[in-house]
Amino acid sequence: MVIHVNMNNEIIMKTEKLNLWYDDNQALIDVNIKIQKNKVTALIGPSGCGKSTLIRCFNRMNDIIDGCKIEGKVIFKGENIYGKNADAYEVRKNIGMVFQKPNPFPKSVYDNIAYGPRIHGIKDRKKLDEIVETSLKDAALWGEVEDRLKDSAMGLSGGQQQRLCIARALSIEPEIILMDEPCSALDPIATAKIEELIDKLKKKYTVAIVTHNMQQAARVSDFTGYMYLGKLIEFGRTKQIFENPREKLTEKYITGRFG
Repeated sequence: MVIHVNMNNEIIMKTEKLNLWYDDNQALIDVNIKIQKNKVTALIGPSGCGKSTLIRCFNRMNDIIDGCKIEGKVIFKGENIYGKNADAYEVRKNIGMVFQKPNPFPKSVYDNIAYGPRIHGIKDRKKLDEIVETSLKDAALWGEVEDRLKDSAMGLSGGQQQRLCIARALSIEPEIILMDEPCSALDPIATAKIEELIDKLKKKYTVAIVTHNMQQAARVSDFTGYMYLGKLIEFGRTKQIFENPREKLTEKYITGRFG
C-alpha cells in the first residue's frame, strides 16, 4: 500500500487509522488520508469500496445511520471532529455536502439559498440578498436565475438544480465542500458545467469528490485516492496515480482489468 505524497501546502483535514462498521460489516479499514487546502481531492474505486462512506465521515453524516460505529480520528484544522467536545452542527457548517442527485427544497430559488443563513441567525434582508447573489455567482448560476429568484427551484433543469445545491452549500461559507457523485444524474453538458465549476471553486474552497468516472477524476482533481474493499490502496498526485501507479491493484483498476 502506497500513501506517500510530498505535500508542501497546508493540510486542512486528515484521517488517522479511521475504521468504520455498519453493525458487523467493516466498511473502512485503517484509512489514513490527507486533504490539502484549496485543492481538489478525488476518491475512485469500484462500487461498495468505501468511497462514499469515507467522504461522509468528513462531516459526520454517518452519525445519523443506526448501527454505525467509528474508531480513529478525522482531524479538521487541528481538531478531531469525533472528539468528546466536537459539535457536529459546527462541523457541518464548516464542511458542506452535495449529494448524488440534486435535492433542492420545494421552495423558491432565493429561499433555497437563504435557508442555511437564516438557520444560523441571519435575518437582515440586505445581508441575505448579498449571500444569495454571491452564492449563486460562486456556483456559476446567477446569470441563469437572477430573474427567477421567486420561482420554484423544482422548475430548474437537473444541472441547474445541482448547481443550486452547490450554491446552497456555499451560502453558509464552508471551508470544505464534499461532493458525492455530483454528476451521476446529469447529462454530459451539465456535467461539463459542474466540472468547470469545481475548478473555479478551489480558488476559495477545498473540494473532495467521490466519482465512479475515472476520466472525471483525471480532469478535475489535483490528488486522487484509490479505494478497494474499505482500504485506501494508493494516494498521490492525480497525474502520478493515472500515469504511473505504484500499486498493482491501482494499475488493474485504472487500466480496466477489474472493478
